[in-house]
Amino acid sequence: MRHNKSGRKLGRVSEHRRALFRNQLKSLITHERIITTLPKAKELRPIAERVVTLGRRTDSVHARRLAARWLDDRDLVHRLFTEIGPRFTSRPGGYTRIVKLGPRRGDGAELAILEFVDFKLPEAKGKATGESKKERKKRTPAAAKAEASGPAPK
Repeated sequence: MRHNKSGRKLGRVSEHRRALFRNQLKSLITHERIITTLPKAKELRPIAERVVTLGRRTDSVHARRLAARWLDDRDLVHRLFTEIGPRFTSRPGGYTRIVKLGPRRGDGAELAILEFVDFKLPEAKGKATGESKKERKKRTPAAAKAEASGPAPK
């Protein structure tokens, strides 16, 4: 019987599960937001909180080595201790949030977003106004030249 056993197996053996969490944690540190299934997000959250707490407290060799157990990439460890950790110095915990997305179309698995609480979507680099493609095309000098020379021959 499975009484009082914590954690989900997620249909994987322990080494596969650890590799999954390491890869997802690396993606979370890199992109600050990942889309995954709800059970995976719920299992990854405490690991991510622990690693961010390491990056938040002190920048010691010991803390970096403990973080490297999960991240195993020097650049990610550096980013954790220089960018992500200092952002949360005033926060005593709860660095991540889980936002439910709904069922996945293929198999109906419940999807969720795991992201840092201070994550902001980057601004769109495209058009700033709500003008259409035709209006933008009219504005460009090449389009004005083409109109001035007359209609295109058929």
